[in-house]
Amino acid sequence: MQLEEVGKYLLRKLKEGLPGQLPYHNVAHTVDVYMSTEHISRREGVGGHDLNLLLTAALFHDSGFLVGSNGHEEESCRIARETLPKFEYTNDEIDTICQMIMTTSLPQSPKNKLENILADADLDYLGRHDFLKISKKLYDENFALGLVSNEIEWDEMQIKFLKNHKYFTNSSIKLREPIKYVNLLQIEDRLKKARQK
Repeated sequence: MQLEEVGKYLLRKLKEGLPGQLPYHNVAHTVDVYMSTEHISRREGVGGHDLNLLLTAALFHDSGFLVGSNGHEEESCRIARETLPKFEYTNDEIDTICQMIMTTSLPQSPKNKLENILADADLDYLGRHDFLKISKKLYDENFALGLVSNEIEWDEMQIKFLKNHKYFTNSSIKLREPIKYVNLLQIEDRLKKARQK
């Protein structure tokens, strides 16, 4: 597995090929999920070959946005299957990577430790202090794509999402759940004030 080389290749491809109206699903998000995957893996005691598989899945998990947003997880797997043999990944490794990528589709339903880690890394920001800033980027993207019509509707969607979301790894439950709850309260408060205007 040539993780470093495939990382450089894919990030360059994403920079050149992703549509400009994606303020959230862009290279910064891919790098964020990659870093979160690395941090969660360390806390969960995962390293070596398994970590390389996880980091590769993190790199490719939203590469399907190069083609479009609908069914992007399947496209991400197709791109991974097309690309990774050139970087000395075996078919079994690619199958494992694609299973992890599919775990990031919503609602998440990971089935093992590695899938738990990638699922948590993809939504790590929900339980971080930069949640509002990142959430605004996702709102801007959904608004541009016509998936949401105003900020009140967006906050209603976010509240429902935050209430239904759960982290899967012990370290994310411990580290992110308390901050996620604070973020939920902030959105509920903002929505309440917006409705009173």
